[in-house]
Amino acid sequence: MNSVGRWMGHAAIASLLAVTATAAGAMLNPEAAQAQVAYGSYVGVGGGLGLSNEAETGQGSGVQGVIAGRYRFLTAPVSVRGQAFVFGGDFAFVPTVSYDFPLSWNADAYVGAGVSFPSGSDDPTIVGNKTAFVLQPGIDYMFPNSNLVAFGNAIFAFNAYRNGGNMAISVQGGVGIQF
Repeated sequence: MNSVGRWMGHAAIASLLAVTATAAGAMLNPEAAQAQVAYGSYVGVGGGLGLSNEAETGQGSGVQGVIAGRYRFLTAPVSVRGQAFVFGGDFAFVPTVSYDFPLSWNADAYVGAGVSFPSGSDDPTIVGNKTAFVLQPGIDYMFPNSNLVAFGNAIFAFNAYRNGGNMAISVQGGVGIQF
């Protein structure tokens, strides 16, 4: 199991670096034409890293796998998103509704709001161990001439831990396929 956790840690770090590099490239070399929000819905996989802990137990930070999805409404700059946190701890699901801001033809930033639903165990996930309101800023980059998408985001889950009530903070990144 340690090798799976180590692999998930390396995958999360590699995903976050790829998303950061992609976002930096998109911002430094934007298209000359006026940007639209990047079209396309997607399903993807990646890794997440917990940056906070439950106050009393010190648990919560760590690495988990992420299965992410986005459904993009074409008539408005709004998307419905969902992230499932698996492996490396208990299961959690975080659905959000986001407002998407164009950065270029291939990239958009977004701010979402939603709720985290952990499995109900006392062991915290990277988004806590109790139902909580979340804010989710992020970025999506659609690779030109392909169906691949790089995604990256952070989740701020307010009062997400049963013991201590701390905010759970995590960062996620990965690669998806548009549909």
